[in-house]
Amino acid sequence: MIGIRTSKTSRRRTEWIFCLASWVMAALISFQAVPSGVAAAPAAARKAEVKIDNFSFSPAALTVKAGTQITWTNGDDIPHTVVSGDQAFKSKVLGTGEKFTFTASKPGTYSYSCSIHPNMTGKVVVE
Repeated sequence: MIGIRTSKTSRRRTEWIFCLASWVMAALISFQAVPSGVAAAPAAARKAEVKIDNFSFSPAALTVKAGTQITWTNGDDIPHTVVSGDQAFKSKVLGTGEKFTFTASKPGTYSYSCSIHPNMTGKVVVE
């Protein structure tokens, strides 16, 4: 009978140790610090969209944070371009459904237009 009691006690102790070890490992994995010299994961990328439709940019004025990726999509049946006045960005001629993407890295105001249809204008303000 003593052998059985010792066996149950031993088994409970072993289960308790494994339970404690599992909890400690989970805690260590959850709270693992980032080693020095290693960058933490970047925040979710910021994105904005501008639609080209009916000979206009929509929205015509857009305000974004630096680092935002802006995508223009041509929804018209005819080609368009996206060209900033200071040449900070310039798309190729975009056919129907084609996209142009620019990452706004420097703060400032960027006025742009379609070089094929100069009356189509827009503005991006980067903060």
